[in-house]
Amino acid sequence: MARCLYSFLCVALFLVSCSALPDPKKVRARSRPRYETAPTTPSVPGAPRIVGGFQIDISDAPYQISLQSFGSHICGGSIIARKWILTAAHCTDGRTVFSLRIRVGSSRHARGGVLMRIKRIIQHPEYDDSTIDYDYSLLELANNIALSKNAQPVALPEQDESYMDDTLCKISGWGLTQSPTEARSSLRAAYVPTYNHAKCDEAYASYGGITDQMLCAGYEMGGKDACQGDSGGPLVAEGKLLGVVSWGIGCAQPNYPGVYARVSAVRDWIHSNSGV
Repeated sequence: MARCLYSFLCVALFLVSCSALPDPKKVRARSRPRYETAPTTPSVPGAPRIVGGFQIDISDAPYQISLQSFGSHICGGSIIARKWILTAAHCTDGRTVFSLRIRVGSSRHARGGVLMRIKRIIQHPEYDDSTIDYDYSLLELANNIALSKNAQPVALPEQDESYMDDTLCKISGWGLTQSPTEARSSLRAAYVPTYNHAKCDEAYASYGGITDQMLCAGYEMGGKDACQGDSGGPLVAEGKLLGVVSWGIGCAQPNYPGVYARVSAVRDWIHSNSGV
């Protein structure tokens, strides 16, 4: 009798655990946001380095900030006004203003510039942590940024503003380089072209595809991309912030361009919450 009861309980537990397994489409991006603690992937031939980038001075991307938690860099972000930062929702999800700071005006995430407190986090209400959709978060600072050549807001696109495929964009950040000879302590950048939306959706079809709130940028052969630690950072073209570093398969891998949160999709939301 005891053995039968034990067997019944084992079967019941197995059925419960199976029913609790998540739908693969619902978790297509959970392990791949470009966040500091996300699992890294081995480098692949032709894609060792951002990835594939070069070192720059903060004055070359004065809108870039380092989002930090208890003194450690976790994500990037962009200055959009003296008191406002735009970053990725997966960078702030579950965090409080007390655990976060931003460093502005420095080419190094660990020193220099000014470390500033955050007054308020406004995460997009439709952010979905299982699909990484609506991956936007506004940070209101406790004090105004002192603007200089090393700290400047980046312009924003209009609501639903379009762009041409193959528009060359600059990405920047302190994320993984996948190369032991390239330090990530100093700010790095790379240039990548925007990628056709339908082709990107097809490339990620087995992972649920991409949404209208996402855009892609990169090369079919890979080699240049954002990576873990670059999340929340800027994708800029012609002086405008087109995207926020969000997620992707590995980093700089062939046929998998980087996926970014499209800023023009939520321009009205940004304005209604920040006045910017």
